[in-house]
Formats: sequence, structure tokens, C-alpha cells
Amino acid sequence: MSPTLIFDCDGVLADTERDGHLPAFNQTFAEAGLPIHWSEEEYGNLLAIGGGKERLATVLTPVFVETAHLPTDPDEQRDLVARWHKAKTAHYTAMVADGVLPGRPGIARIVAEASAAGWGLAVASTSAEASVRAVLEHAVGAELAAQFTVFAGDVVPAKKPAPDIYLLALQELGVGADEVVVVEDSANGLRAALGAGLRTVVTVSSYTADEDFTGASLVVSSLGDLPDDPATVLDNPLALDIDGQVTLSHLDHVRTGSHSVR
Repeated sequence: MSPTLIFDCDGVLADTERDGHLPAFNQTFAEAGLPIHWSEEEYGNLLAIGGGKERLATVLTPVFVETAHLPTDPDEQRDLVARWHKAKTAHYTAMVADGVLPGRPGIARIVAEASAAGWGLAVASTSAEASVRAVLEHAVGAELAAQFTVFAGDVVPAKKPAPDIYLLALQELGVGADEVVVVEDSANGLRAALGAGLRTVVTVSSYTADEDFTGASLVVSSLGDLPDDPATVLDNPLALDIDGQVTLSHLDHVRTGSHSVR
């Protein structure tokens, strides 16, 4: 079995939540004529809920349904949420295609290193697959993006922090937990990965910097790209020797649970 690198999407491949998903949700609300506009703080709180459809469903309170004259039948509400989510995904993928959301520092570099070394590559995300693939291709380029297996959206019923999507990835990829390193950005994502027995590197994002990352093998500001975008080490239980950027060698030490030396 080959070592495998599994990335979350939002906040890991690109810092998408504040500048991508949030405005796409609000654009969808406006087009639907709904008196809703999520603030950055409100959306930050909603990130505790895994999945865009699940976040949209929170607006369907009995009072709002009545005042906005929305359907009360549960099946009709599910259909409505699905339509909103489809529109939101279209807005979001258009933003990605327009280059509004660049890949985070170190992503393209580490993916190229992993590909050259024969590592498996995958994404495990609660976002819609179309959104994930759009971000992935923009972050690493079409050639490298084509090497990824993507697990996304409603592929499992229980979303992060449940470990289900990572357990599915292990099964479908045919790899053991000891062959995998996960890159996440949130406490929910970390809990999901740890629940599947996976060693995890956290690259904090704009919404997650203050979360609890107990159990992570490494916590950094980003994977880093020298000289312009160096990584800052925030927690380093394995005492990895990191000088401005996380390399594939560092990730292999995370995978094996060993310290690194110069």
C-alpha cells in the first residue's frame, strides 16, 4: 500500500468560507427574495454544522416558514433546501473559476511532492462535489487534480465531526490508517479524522484559529511557501524540524509518529 494524503477542502485547499461560501449563500438568499443575510459572525457559528444543506435547513424555523410563506411539508422543505443549495453551489463554483479564491500556501507544492513520490491523493469534505472539484483544480492545476479521489457532500449520512467520511475513504482507497496523513483546518474535521484513527496535520484558517486542536500531530498557520509565505508552527508534539514550510518528509514523520532531524 502507498502512503496517502487526504485533504479537507474548505479552509485547507483554499480559505473558502469567509470569501466564498458566505457570499454565495447570501447571494442565493437575495435571489430567492428571502430576508436573510448572514454576517461573518453568524456564519462562523454555523460552521459547527457540517454541510451546506444542513446549514440552510437552520433557517426553516416555524416562525420564519410562516412569515416567509414557505412550505410546511417536510418533503417540500427538503426539495426547497436542495434547490437553494444547487443555486449556492453554482454561485460558489463561478467565484472559484474567476480566481477569487487562490489556493492556500504550500498546497500546490506539497501535492506535487506527494504525486512525484507516488503517494495517493484524496479529498474528504462535507461540501458538494462540484464545489470541491472546482477548488481542487484551481488550487493544484488540472493535471494534479485528476489524480485525486474525491469523497464529498452526501456520500455519507453523518457528516463531520462523525468519522464516517474518513472511514469510507479508507475502505474505498484500500489503505490502512497507518498509511494515511490527513490535513484539516477545524476542530470538527480533526475529530472526524481522529475518530477514524488517522494522524492529522491542522492548518488553521480564518474561522478556526482559536479552536481546540488537541490530538493533532502538528498545528501550523499553513503548509507554507518560502520565501514569501512562511508557515508558523503553533503546536508541534513530534518536535518536527520545520523551517518555514512543511515538506513531504515532515508528513511522512507524522504518518509514522516519529521525530524528524536535520
